[in-house]
Amino acid sequence: MSHNQFDKKSQAWSALFSEPMSDLVKRYTSSVDFDKRLWQADITGSLAHAEMLAAQGIISETDHAAIEDGMGTIRSEIEAGAFEWKLDLEDVHLNIEARLTQLVGDAGKRLHTGRSRNDQVATDVRLWLRDEIDLIIALLSDLQKALLDVAEKNVDVILPGFTHLQVAQPISFGHHMLAYVEMFSRDAERMAEVRRRTNRLPLGAAALAGTSYPLDRERVAKTLGMVDAQGRPQVCQNSLDAVSDRDFAIEFSAAAALCMVHVSRLSEELVLWMSQNFGFIKIADRFTTGSSIMPQKKNPDVPELARGKTGRVVGHLMGLLTLMKGQPLAYNKDNQEDKEPLFDTIDTLKDTLRIFCEMVGGQLNAATGEKEGGISVNAQAMEQAAARGYATATDLADYLVKKGLPFRDAHETVAHAVKAAISHQVDLSELPLAVLQQFNPSIEKDVYDVLSLRGSLNARDILGGTAPNQVRAQIARQRARLG
Repeated sequence: MSHNQFDKKSQAWSALFSEPMSDLVKRYTSSVDFDKRLWQADITGSLAHAEMLAAQGIISETDHAAIEDGMGTIRSEIEAGAFEWKLDLEDVHLNIEARLTQLVGDAGKRLHTGRSRNDQVATDVRLWLRDEIDLIIALLSDLQKALLDVAEKNVDVILPGFTHLQVAQPISFGHHMLAYVEMFSRDAERMAEVRRRTNRLPLGAAALAGTSYPLDRERVAKTLGMVDAQGRPQVCQNSLDAVSDRDFAIEFSAAAALCMVHVSRLSEELVLWMSQNFGFIKIADRFTTGSSIMPQKKNPDVPELARGKTGRVVGHLMGLLTLMKGQPLAYNKDNQEDKEPLFDTIDTLKDTLRIFCEMVGGQLNAATGEKEGGISVNAQAMEQAAARGYATATDLADYLVKKGLPFRDAHETVAHAVKAAISHQVDLSELPLAVLQQFNPSIEKDVYDVLSLRGSLNARDILGGTAPNQVRAQIARQRARLG
């Protein structure tokens, strides 16, 4: 093959090589099929870099203007689906750079002055992830608001609270929903913290050692909005770390995995509550499927699939940790493998949050203009289940403590009372006063106020407790936080 023939199919680095890359290696090493989703970040980062090069006198204003015009054309082509992505050009960066050079000539070649694909891709992924985190934080806010709506409608609905999946104490169903609001609020906080550390500029680190050109990295950081709360530019301080660091991707994946774990816990409860053995809720038909063989079935596919997808996201976190664990400084080709798990984690998390926002929050009925919830509550079934489980036993123990009995003695006394109730197949509140007084003579008629489910609920009137007035106060606090 002649030199000219080789150049026609060459990569940006091919002058050193005496033979072209094999087609198998091209396919194996190419990332353009998946990293082309970074195109907007790539153009944004390149424009900020070009603006700085011109301001520093490294390229001419004429070249800068040509680069801006060329990038505008490329943006339009990609948005219109007319851009030709080429496998020979490996990745999103070389595809855009090659097209730019085709459009504007030497000005396109000068764009890469003072940078490497190593710091370029690190910048692109950070810019792209930053925007995705913003979308995820907004979805988490929407899901919290949907849960608050369900909580507010069900403050006075009594649900059996469980430990070890055994009936423990009666709680407000609204209070139960608020537990997930707390979880997702922490997820949003974690995402905001990850965003802050993601929003730092690697560009200017070049391949690994920095560059001899007089770059103004802080100017680029400001242009790209990579600044702290006070508007100070945030720039990666060590060139080696800047190009090889993927902590931000791992941190995001960890936060995403934990968020999916919270979704999975809620999913598990929805699956249990929907089963005939519980019968606590119904999930709207649009979120369920039937059986191909059993016509009576309505399957909670959305929560089940979310529970399954959690394993997928957790797996991506493990994959990224393993990817990085053996890498020496600085950049290695291994890091090409960071994108597919990161991209799939984001897609999976966003899709899951969107569908849960709709399933929990419901949708507007075009005919009535009212919101139809995706989850309907069977308050009677919940309360009956709480009544069956001797859920007020602790309340009887607390009652005896207030009468002067040490808690451990009260605990044992109530255990005997529960045993008697079980043998008579009645609830504690249905035992005659004379029978209760056999266990402790200090028990009086007012004990029945304590033994009622509603009385038990109202008694937990402490910050963070399940008493309805406390639940309403928490709902108000959460709504004020979310705005």
